[in-house]
Amino acid sequence: MPAASPGDVATASRTATRDRIERFAEVTGDDNPLHVDERYAGGGFFGEPVAHGMFAAGVVSSALASLDGDVIYVSQDLQFLAPVYVDQTVTATVEVSENLSGDRLRVETIAETDEETVVTGEAVILSLEREGGGRLPSR
Repeated sequence: MPAASPGDVATASRTATRDRIERFAEVTGDDNPLHVDERYAGGGFFGEPVAHGMFAAGVVSSALASLDGDVIYVSQDLQFLAPVYVDQTVTATVEVSENLSGDRLRVETIAETDEETVVTGEAVILSLEREGGGRLPSR
C-alpha cells in the first residue's frame, strides 16, 4: 500500500456511549467524576457527564490510521474547544497538508459533533509504504 501524501483525507466516527466512557476510564485510569459519576457531574461545570477529551483525540488517531501506508504518530498538538456529551457522535477528519523531512507529514486534524467543533490540532506522522499488506516488524 502506498504511503499517504499531501491532499489525502480520512475520517472516522465514534459515539461516546456511557459504556465506552466507563471503559475508557477503566483502561486509562482516568476516573474523574466529571466523566463517570452522573450525580457528581450533574452539579459540576458541564451540568452532566462528559466524555474524556482524549476520547475525541482517540477518534483523530483512528482517522489517521485510515490514511494510506503504515502510519506512526510522531507528535500531536490539540486544542479542546467543547465537551462531548454522552451519546454524541464524534467525527474526526484529518488532511495531510505538507511533506516534511523524510517520510514525515504534517496533518491538520479536527473532531466535531453534530453541534460543534470539539478538538482541533496538528499532527506529525510517519507514513511508510506497506509492502505486501503486512504489518511493520516488532522491535
